[in-house]
Amino acid sequence: MVEVDGVSFLVVVGVALIAAILSARLASWLPLPVVVLELILGIIVGPEVLGLAEPDDFIAFFSSLGLGLLFFFAGYEIDLERIRGIPLRLAGVGWVLSLVLAYTLGGLLAAAGIVISLMFVGTAMSTTAIGTLIPILSDAGELKTRFGTYLLAAGAVGEFGPILLMTIFFSTTNPVSSAALLIAFVVIAVVTAVIATRSVVHGWSALERTIETSGQIAIRGSVFIVFALAALASELGLDLLLGGFVAGIIVRLALKGREVPVFESKLTAVGYGFLIPFFFVTSGLKFDLDALLDNPTALLEVVMFLALFLIVRGTPAMLLYREVLEKKDRLALAFFSSTQLPLVVAITTIAVEEKEMRSSTSAALVGAAILSTMLFPLIGLKLRGDRASAVASEPGWSPT
Repeated sequence: MVEVDGVSFLVVVGVALIAAILSARLASWLPLPVVVLELILGIIVGPEVLGLAEPDDFIAFFSSLGLGLLFFFAGYEIDLERIRGIPLRLAGVGWVLSLVLAYTLGGLLAAAGIVISLMFVGTAMSTTAIGTLIPILSDAGELKTRFGTYLLAAGAVGEFGPILLMTIFFSTTNPVSSAALLIAFVVIAVVTAVIATRSVVHGWSALERTIETSGQIAIRGSVFIVFALAALASELGLDLLLGGFVAGIIVRLALKGREVPVFESKLTAVGYGFLIPFFFVTSGLKFDLDALLDNPTALLEVVMFLALFLIVRGTPAMLLYREVLEKKDRLALAFFSSTQLPLVVAITTIAVEEKEMRSSTSAALVGAAILSTMLFPLIGLKLRGDRASAVASEPGWSPT
C-alpha cells in the first residue's frame, strides 16, 4: 500500500488553484504563464521554504500522469499536414544546428570542469518546451497564425528530437538494443494509429453521441491510448514521454478533418484542470534550492545556462528563417524556441541518478529553465505585438 500524505496532496491541489487565480488576476498588467506560478508556489510551499508539502510517492504518481498528458497535448497540437514542407524542413535543420552548438558548448564546459557530461547537458540545452508553450500560445491566439506554424514545427522537433536521444542513449546501457526496442515501439504505434483511425471513421457517430453523456467514449479512449503507449514505452525500457507524445499525434491523425471543440475542451479540462498542474507544482516541491544557495557559483551558472539556451535554440531561428520571417518575428521565434522546462527536469533527474551531473548543475539548469519559462514567452509575445491576432493562413501563403 502507498502511504498518502493527505495534507501535502491538498496543498498541491490548493497551490494549483491559487496559481490559476493569480494568473487570471495579474493578466492585465503582468501576464505570467500559470505554469510559472505553479513552479514558484511549489518552491515556496515545498520542504526548502515553508515545508507545507512533501513530494511523496502518491504525489509523484499524479505528477507522472500530468507529465504524460503534457506531452500528449504537445503531440496533439502537431498537425503534420500543416507543418509539412518548409516549416518542418527548417525545424529539422535548425534542431541539428542546435544540437551541434549544444554539444560543442557542453564539451567546452566539460573541459573546463564546470559540468561532468557534455551529452546530458548538451541534450538538455537543445530542447524546446512546446508542451509548456501550447496553453500560452493558445491564449494569445498564436496557434492559428502563420508564425505559429513555424513555431509549432520548431517546437515539435525541439521536443521530439531530444526525446529520441533520451530513448536511444539514456534509457538503456546499450544503444543498439534501445534502437531495436524503439523500432518495435514505432511498429506498435503505427498499428495503433491505423486501428484508431479506422475506429473513428466507422464509429464517429457513436463517439459523438457520447461526448455530452456519462459514457465519454472519446475522452476515455484518448486517455487509454496515452497511458497504454506510455506503459508500453516504459516496459520496453524507453522513455514514457515518448508514449505520451506519440499518443497525441495518433489522436490528432484519427480525428483528421473533424472539428471537435467540445472534445478538445473536455480533454483540456482533464489535463490542464487537474493532472498537468501536479507536474509543475511537484517540480517546484523537488527543486533543490539549497544546492543553489549553498554554492555561490551555481547562481552564476543559472544566468550562464539561460544565455546558452538562447544561443543554442535562438541561433537557428535568426539564421535559417530569413526568407520566411521578418527580423522581429525571427527574434520572437528565437525566444519561444529557447523556452525550456519539462525535458530539462527529466534529463537532469536521469543524469543525477546516474552520477553524470552534480546536484548544483542540475539545480542551475532547472533554475535557468524556470526563468526561461517566466521570461522568454513574455518577450516573444511582446515582440509579436498585435500580429498575434492575425489569421493563420495569409493569402497566397503555403507551408510547402
